[in-house]
Amino acid sequence: MELKEFAQTVSERINAFMKNYIDNFDDAAPDLKEAMSYGLLLGGKRARPLLVYATGLALGSSFEKLDYPAAAIECIHAYSLIHDDMPEMDNDKLRRGHETVHVKFSQAIALLAGDSLQTMAFEVLSDSKSGLSDKAVANLVKILSSKAGYTGMCGGQAMDLDSEGKKIPLEKLRLLHSKKTGALIRAAVLMGAVASENVTESVLLILDEYAKYTGLAFQIWDDILDVIGDTSVMGKTQGSDISLDKSTYVSLLGLDNAKKLAYECVENAVNELKKLDIDTSVLAQFARFTISRDH
Repeated sequence: MELKEFAQTVSERINAFMKNYIDNFDDAAPDLKEAMSYGLLLGGKRARPLLVYATGLALGSSFEKLDYPAAAIECIHAYSLIHDDMPEMDNDKLRRGHETVHVKFSQAIALLAGDSLQTMAFEVLSDSKSGLSDKAVANLVKILSSKAGYTGMCGGQAMDLDSEGKKIPLEKLRLLHSKKTGALIRAAVLMGAVASENVTESVLLILDEYAKYTGLAFQIWDDILDVIGDTSVMGKTQGSDISLDKSTYVSLLGLDNAKKLAYECVENAVNELKKLDIDTSVLAQFARFTISRDH
């Protein structure tokens, strides 16, 4: 299947699944429920769910089982964006072309919406209706919690905040983004594999290498778009990293060298997939998409 068609299928499926999950919550705190839905469902590429589905399906799992880890990782991603946009962090007013959650609802509700989506991730992941074995659920929880917490995304966000106004070396920038952005990309691929309940350690290692290279390419291209992107297309403010005086791949390497590194990462990612005896065409297309997108 072509990536564009697969992405559309994934987006429609995961949006319906997540909307239904939130709609089934009671209405005791309507503002919070609305803010959660707004932050979770208002646009987005659904890149992480796509990676869960693409990996799991390639290894023989079903859409029905993969719905749960796909929704869980998107809940984590959405909560991180809500908190990242708040005044205490990046203070962004625009996300996906719309007001950020704290602007539309208030900082207090945004904080709670992020908290609630984080816990919803593990509620979904451990739902008995998923059809996943207890062993698979335990492994999925371990992957998501470690990649989203101190050793992953949150640790990377803290490093990012600490780097504002500083010129940091390239290796530290790599480490920062391997946590802040790369960790959830890796989690998505690994969760799709584990949810198949039919994956060897050697295959997991290859898929993880693919995810590392893809995550790095994704972040480098984000840095490039921050310089050359169009705010109306990206759905967020162009030049936001520059305004915060952050070190980026573009500021450290220059635009041309940053592009070259992104291209190399994609080729490395695709070469890892060639080691596998399964249909990884969607995963390969996704890697190449990371450096062709305009948002």
